[in-house]
Amino acid sequence: MNNRQLPYVRLRAMEPEDLDALYHIENDMQLWGLGTTNVPYSRYTLHDYIANSSGDIYTDRQVRLIIEDQREQVIGIVDLVNFDPRHRRAELGIVIQQPFREQGYAQAALRNVIDYARRVLHLHQLYAIIDTSNTHALGLFSKLNFCYISMLSDWLYNGSTYSNAQLVQLILL
Repeated sequence: MNNRQLPYVRLRAMEPEDLDALYHIENDMQLWGLGTTNVPYSRYTLHDYIANSSGDIYTDRQVRLIIEDQREQVIGIVDLVNFDPRHRRAELGIVIQQPFREQGYAQAALRNVIDYARRVLHLHQLYAIIDTSNTHALGLFSKLNFCYISMLSDWLYNGSTYSNAQLVQLILL
């Protein structure tokens, strides 16, 4: 998105109506090689997850937020996981659904979640673990001032091969 204005996005809590979108995202096998998920999730499991998630990062040690556009379409999800309140840090992950990729939604959503982490959660740092082949994600996080910290050799396994990952970090001053 060069110098164009970023699209409008809103982050909100998960609702039961998000089950179909969540089911589609979680069961997209093309995404499994880029992160830590490598098993399908049933609708029942995801329904139970939505129903039993408190939405409180301090209780669940994670929070999943739905990314919506101005028409209230589900664009994707953003996660803060591995929340450590003592050290005031969390791991950040994001998935944008295929039809909405490369339109600035990920950058807009990440800017919002970074602001939320800084102003509401009072976190000191966010970090992400990104497959080295995911050049779009590496470029996006770099654009948002995440710094390269370390190469994680053979970190991700897709069922047949291992791939390296980069640990990137943003200090929230």
